[in-house]
Amino acid sequence: MKKISLSGDKIDSFFDKISQLTKLQRILITVGSFIVIGGIFIYFLYLPKYDEIDRLNKEHKSLLTKLNSAKINAKQLPKFQKEMKEAEGKFKIAKQLLPEKKEIPSLLANVSQSGQESGLNFLLFVPKPNKTYDFYAEIPVSIEVNGGYHNLALFFDRVARLSRIVNIENIDIADSGKEPGLLEMKCTAVTYQFLESTE
Repeated sequence: MKKISLSGDKIDSFFDKISQLTKLQRILITVGSFIVIGGIFIYFLYLPKYDEIDRLNKEHKSLLTKLNSAKINAKQLPKFQKEMKEAEGKFKIAKQLLPEKKEIPSLLANVSQSGQESGLNFLLFVPKPNKTYDFYAEIPVSIEVNGGYHNLALFFDRVARLSRIVNIENIDIADSGKEPGLLEMKCTAVTYQFLESTE
């Protein structure tokens, strides 16, 4: 391997050659040197980092957007907490109005008792299959009774006053044809049961 030795004569001859160049040539060489050095810098140092810089800028913008959204939500947090408390209160009230499984037989007995206390004669009182929804189940009961108009109205009033929700649906009232003023009613009494998540 050859050793490169720079003697004083060689350096002097190099500078002599440069001094013999015109001013324009020296400027072009200087500019060219800067362009070559700049090109090497851009190619080896800047370009490899450019994609990462672009990715980081996009990530920064995304994080700023999320931060601004979080700040807006944080300002509305008390409002959301208040709405949540109101919703929880309404849910507790609704849950109290929906009987639990163990209360269903006594509730149905209360409906039957309301009819008897109203002076109605029960011809039919048959539970139907339950209908299950997201968090509650409908428990329908087919009812057939006969009695006077005022007895029916009294029955509806007593059912409406029960502590739990009971809806009377599919009401069909007709003259019994047995006695004057004696009506026969077919209907469905529907109560609701709150379902726990395990059910």
